[in-house]
Amino acid sequence: MPAAITAANDLLLGRRTFLRVSATAAGGLLVSLYLDLPWAAQAASQAPPKPQIYPPDAFVNIRLDGTIVIQVNRLEFGQGVHTALPMMLADEMDADWSQVIAELAPAADIYKDPLFGMQMVGGSGSIAHSFQQYRELGAKTRAMLVAAAAAQWKVAPNQCRTEASVVHGPSGQSARYAELAEAAAKQPVPAAAQLKDPSQFRLVGKEVRRLDSRPKCDGSLKFGLDLDLPGMKTAVVAHPPVFGARVKSFEDKAARSVEGVREVFEIPLAHGTGVAIVADQFWPAKQARDRLKIDWDLSKVERADSAKLWAQYNELARTPGHVAVARGDEQALAGIASGHRVVAEYQFPSLAHSPMEPLNTTVRVDGDRAEVWAGSQFQTVDQAAIAEVLGLQPAQVTFHTEMAGGGFGRRATPDAHVQREAAAIAKRLPGTPVKLMWTREDDVQGGYYRPMHVHRIEIGIGPDGMPSAWRHVIVGQSILGGTPFAAMLVKNGVDATAVEGVADTHYNIPNLHVSVHHPTPNVPVLWWRSVGHTHTAFVMETLIDELAARAQMDPIAYRRKLLDPKATKLRAALDLMDAKSAAWRSKLPTHHAVGIACHESFETGVACAVDVSIENKRPRIHRATVAVDCGLAVNPLTVESQFQAGVAFGVSQLMAKGAITLKDGRVEQRNFDAYTPPYMIDAPVVVDVHIVPSTEPPSGCGEPPVPVISPAVVNALAKLTGTRYHSLPLVAI
Repeated sequence: MPAAITAANDLLLGRRTFLRVSATAAGGLLVSLYLDLPWAAQAASQAPPKPQIYPPDAFVNIRLDGTIVIQVNRLEFGQGVHTALPMMLADEMDADWSQVIAELAPAADIYKDPLFGMQMVGGSGSIAHSFQQYRELGAKTRAMLVAAAAAQWKVAPNQCRTEASVVHGPSGQSARYAELAEAAAKQPVPAAAQLKDPSQFRLVGKEVRRLDSRPKCDGSLKFGLDLDLPGMKTAVVAHPPVFGARVKSFEDKAARSVEGVREVFEIPLAHGTGVAIVADQFWPAKQARDRLKIDWDLSKVERADSAKLWAQYNELARTPGHVAVARGDEQALAGIASGHRVVAEYQFPSLAHSPMEPLNTTVRVDGDRAEVWAGSQFQTVDQAAIAEVLGLQPAQVTFHTEMAGGGFGRRATPDAHVQREAAAIAKRLPGTPVKLMWTREDDVQGGYYRPMHVHRIEIGIGPDGMPSAWRHVIVGQSILGGTPFAAMLVKNGVDATAVEGVADTHYNIPNLHVSVHHPTPNVPVLWWRSVGHTHTAFVMETLIDELAARAQMDPIAYRRKLLDPKATKLRAALDLMDAKSAAWRSKLPTHHAVGIACHESFETGVACAVDVSIENKRPRIHRATVAVDCGLAVNPLTVESQFQAGVAFGVSQLMAKGAITLKDGRVEQRNFDAYTPPYMIDAPVVVDVHIVPSTEPPSGCGEPPVPVISPAVVNALAKLTGTRYHSLPLVAI
């Protein structure tokens, strides 16, 4: 998800927050945070909506046995919010961490992102956006518990203290939170609560093991794909071979002959139509789909072709596009001699997400109600889409957020196409839960890719070896065009996610001109982990490295000289990386080289140094040292794991078979044999992560590690081979 969405934050600063507290029938304290918060796209033109009535058990439930259940208002799909968000609340609450349980919250207005105004995970904003929210929840819950104890003991609240889910009084009194919960529920909600100074944190900023690690390791934690309900059926869909095509006719006699097949019927898709097969289990459904004979109508859809698109994009890159940035003198480049210019062209292919757990959604329709189980990054969007397909209101759709096995943006689709398919199928089988499953082949060939891009850059170099003029043209599909986000983030024909990382570069380039073309081929596109930074960081960091070599300067020193003094996070990360990698960088084995890259995305500065050699004509990454300034690291263990996994994910851009290509409208890859992710030998042998100490508010960690690894590796390769690599993937070295 794009960092640029944060531009909408200014619309939402006037939101009102308040708490509702109640006692459960069985006893215990339930605390909810209410947000009177309009969706950003409506905020500028509509008055705030009236407060809604939400379920009271929204965020905190103190049970009589002492267990504290904290609701997580996000999808957990590996990033660690299932632990980090409860840590923030529990710390302010002074809860006994050993008694804390986390649960994924269902879809509801109460759980919407405080800044985005919808329930979602994206933009690396989960911790950053809910940091204040969860801390205030914990502090106010603690204040009510203290008030209840003080009332019982007839002392002032400021005479009490709390520790490990116990309130202690001035004369040796003590009461467990569980004993106070019912009385606390009757206390007025404080208008404000004193938050801890960071020096008082007992959990936040400490290395805390994840709550979901053990159940994931022993298999007891269930994902959406594991769901098994009584009487449940499994469905698969035959999708058109060309995006948006429609079924002309189909022959299903052979498909229906497969034992266990219950239904075969045509359904509408987000784009075009398909044929659904419903069976008792997955395997007969897949076998039946393989036996279907479908005549597709391709007459009204464009047949995208990668070779033709590259030619079109390369031609467009030689012309100015919609202007994203025009700083300084637009004609400055013309005054620089050709011998002091650098011209570079880059190509980046379409990329699939390929999360470990294939896409799936389970829906059961019961009259005027429906129930859904899905690992969704966009609960608000998906719930509304299902309701629309079923002719219901979103409130009539109970939406359970399931654990998901990765996503990288793939589970955040503005058109909710998977959920729409699932709802259309379940609608035909009322009262029966139906699990829609996408196979790996469905996903690899199903579109919603990181769009292909071409960059063309002309740089004029000043007498000091620094870039004095920079003209940059980007060509690529708009991810946001035609979506609800377009109103906020597509301005003057420029999709902010296509130019982020270039238009907002922290390098001091006095004369900078950035423009973009957005062709519209028939290929569904979507954000891919770190969005535009996946290609813009590669371009910027390889070119900066090339300029440093041309100036015969150390690449770290060159970056320091060129960086804006105000780029404090990026400078801090670069300095820390330099210090932590200096020892091994000075003792490289023969035929090894160091590559450097740094980049800021999602308000987080990252710097990376890699030790690379060439083995079997492929890069071997022996070590990666990564430094990060993400503000306050709520859980350093999670930050470390995010960055270790993030750089491994980023290596996928380098894989020889790491490209999605189309010919005559059809995707040429089907599975991991042709679209190959990194194997263990491709990933860095060692990734050491270093965090810049900070008490600043947290910023993103899920996406920022991805952009730096690929440019760092090819910068090292350039030293080993003498070749500058301007196209990905690395087909040959």
